[in-house]
Amino acid sequence: MSVYALARTVMQQAAEQAQAQGYNEQLLARALMSEVIAVYKRERSNADIANELAFLADNLDDDIDYAFMRP
Repeated sequence: MSVYALARTVMQQAAEQAQAQGYNEQLLARALMSEVIAVYKRERSNADIANELAFLADNLDDDIDYAFMRP
């Protein structure tokens, strides 16, 4: 299983648990994003994290080809 497939599985399980406890998927996603940022901060600079988030924000449109792909 790839790390992306693992993340998708973890997200699906967390969404099911959140729904069972009365939380919606968007609220869960926001909370998980905060946790991801906390993990990033352990080993990455604020500028590096900001660059990562800017890259993701700049490439939200699934219909546009990337100029390059990040590993």
